[in-house]
Amino acid sequence: MFARKTPSSPLQQALVVCGYAFLTLGIENTLMAEKPPVAPIKTVAENYHGETIVDPYRYMEDFHSPLVQEWVKGQAEFAANTLKTIRGRDALLARIAELDAGTPYTISNITCRPNGDLFYFKQLASENVAKVFLRDGKTSQERLLIDPETFPKANADDHFTISFFRVSPNGSQLLYGFAASGSEETTLKVFDLLTNEDLPLAIDRIEAEYALPSWMPDGKSFTYSRRRDIAADAPPTEGYKFTQAFRYTIGDANEKATMIFAHGANGSPAMAEMDFPAVILPAGSTWALGQVKHGDETDMSLYVTPQTALGSPHVEWVKICDRTDQVTGYAVRGDDIYLLCAQNAPRFKVLRTSLREPSLAKAETIVPSGEYVVDSLAVAQDALYVDVLQGVSSQVLRIPFEANAPTETITLPADEPSGTVAVAHPEIPGVMIRTRSWTQTGHLYQYDPVARSLSETGLQPQGKYDSPDFLTSVEFMVTSHDGVKVPLSIIHRKDIRLDGSNPTLLSGYGAYGFTLPMRYDPISLAWLQRGGVLAFAHTRGGGAFGKQWHHAGRKQTKANTWKDFIACGEYLVQKGYTSPSKLAGKGGSAGGILIGRAITERPDLFAAAQISVGCTDMLRFESTMNGPPNIPEFGTIQKADEFRSLLAMSTFHHIQNGVKYPAVILTHGINDPRVEPWQSAKTTARLQAASSSGKPILFRVDYHSGHGIGSTKKQRQEELADVWSFLLWQFGDASFQTH
Repeated sequence: MFARKTPSSPLQQALVVCGYAFLTLGIENTLMAEKPPVAPIKTVAENYHGETIVDPYRYMEDFHSPLVQEWVKGQAEFAANTLKTIRGRDALLARIAELDAGTPYTISNITCRPNGDLFYFKQLASENVAKVFLRDGKTSQERLLIDPETFPKANADDHFTISFFRVSPNGSQLLYGFAASGSEETTLKVFDLLTNEDLPLAIDRIEAEYALPSWMPDGKSFTYSRRRDIAADAPPTEGYKFTQAFRYTIGDANEKATMIFAHGANGSPAMAEMDFPAVILPAGSTWALGQVKHGDETDMSLYVTPQTALGSPHVEWVKICDRTDQVTGYAVRGDDIYLLCAQNAPRFKVLRTSLREPSLAKAETIVPSGEYVVDSLAVAQDALYVDVLQGVSSQVLRIPFEANAPTETITLPADEPSGTVAVAHPEIPGVMIRTRSWTQTGHLYQYDPVARSLSETGLQPQGKYDSPDFLTSVEFMVTSHDGVKVPLSIIHRKDIRLDGSNPTLLSGYGAYGFTLPMRYDPISLAWLQRGGVLAFAHTRGGGAFGKQWHHAGRKQTKANTWKDFIACGEYLVQKGYTSPSKLAGKGGSAGGILIGRAITERPDLFAAAQISVGCTDMLRFESTMNGPPNIPEFGTIQKADEFRSLLAMSTFHHIQNGVKYPAVILTHGINDPRVEPWQSAKTTARLQAASSSGKPILFRVDYHSGHGIGSTKKQRQEELADVWSFLLWQFGDASFQTH
């Protein structure tokens, strides 16, 4: 449950930004301290499989203790005051805001209905958060449904964001979830379009990461997944254990919801404590799917039962696949299910089996394993649509349901090399396709399967900074430490010189099989117009080349992730794009492993780095609420071999006294439920005590954000201005020195 969702903007992608926002402490006329507060050392020694590990800052894990909070507040104040003294920071923020306002509004998360109605998030250039709208299919009139800025707040600094919405089968009601200040503590409500009000219902502790609520066909009840209510003094590791799936009938009291799929539920299969169950009700089908995510493992288990059997004492869940079958995605059409499967297919394949008698052994291969990576799939009325990765760019395949009909590749515009399915519905022919490139904003097209053509939907207006003519992008395959070729994407102005002088930001992630998609955001011009370079390392641990690529950068092979990143940094220097004095690295969340270990293994390669809500103490991560679900990805300290891998990937334990480390800015939101803020606190303290370079180590804290999910536009803009100003300052840019 790290930040595995696709970043919503290219710049967030460029930075994989996770924990934003400028800290406002409410302290006026505060004189800037010359140095940040020093953390006292209170050494704890612990034995792991015969090896003694020393931790000088274990006490910081009691993050809310007065001693720790006083130190964090002092660090936050020092970072805020330091960043304010950088000349050029305010002008850069103004430029970022100007670029961000170049598009009148943005549309996202579109849901379509057979009658032509569209539901979506819309955010005006002047607005801080997105709101939910309905566009009438007959009149094209737009109607505001849910505005989180009107929600009552405990204090002026709080904000709310809508996490998701789900439209009822007849379009008369919406399920939606919301959370405060980036906390991801989601509450579920029902909005009635006839009364324009919420129903008197609120269900908290909603699990919204692994599956969203699902409407029953009659629109009178729905399913949802919910975490248990645990004691306030329970260990943090209890937080995600034994999640449960329920069915709720509108009009009943909250407590009358029926548990239908969970550990110990009637008829449910056996489940482990870190399994995440959900019940999915696919549109146009009479079947209910029991989905089990095994922590953060990408492979899932699936079961099926008739929808009419839900809640029955005689319900029988028939297994479709388990985690050993390596199924990572699916789509349903009536009685058939299409499975995205990596078993004996390292770049994935698509199988089809019947929900009446599911059998992988007898399943038909619809898309065989090939050179491209099969990335996702969706069902429309006319065909199965499949996204495939070809290197960094993606294409859309159309596979008609008719027997022996040939597979088609949908032709994209020549200047938009990447496209993915954005919207599909089992009762509507065709799909919406969103196109992308590295150097211009893409479009939202409607694909007509009869005419075999794309037409611009007009839903997303083009902005004044969407198509600059002075940018270019290049793709390279970089040789890593062991001879493996790693994709590297580079974006820059056409007229830069390869003389090593260009300020360069290299970003990476490398976890969960997630692939950084090709995308451009006008905000990136604030960096690129100055002659800066943005580069993206598609390292092992990610999904650029499928399951095999993912597994080549996790647990015992995790070192490949940061070594691939280092190889990409060396390549940028070797080819003259930049030099170590002008190179910065960036990683966030699980990408904190990548950047943290890159700068501890090769501190000479980077002038500066940002670690954003990064997981940097891997030996202690397992003790947090989000630690146990991540064992499939990173390993457990309970096993000797996996302990050694965790130690190898733990930045905190590789910081050595007297090393000349780069300048580092660590950013974190206090409300982060995925990576505890004390991870950044401990790493800040250790770097400040150990580094002999004299370069700044800043801990930028935001008391009104979390992991970056649910941050406001203002928070994101200020985060970027602070981080980029910090990097340019460390590159020696005359316009960004302190005063």
